[in-house]
Amino acid sequence: MPNPKRRHSKSRTSKRRAHDALRGVSLSICPQCHERILPHRACPHCGFYKGRQVIDVEET
Repeated sequence: MPNPKRRHSKSRTSKRRAHDALRGVSLSICPQCHERILPHRACPHCGFYKGRQVIDVEET
């Protein structure tokens, strides 16, 4: 197995790691209750998905 002949500099390592940062979660807005939800999932607040009631949510 080949081994590196010389060590990589700090700047070269940092340039490679510049794209490794985590991205924030993208959120959509529910058209029924206008709460922020994960895309392509039923709304946990009102239970609607694609304009239909798919989950029975009890109101408190």
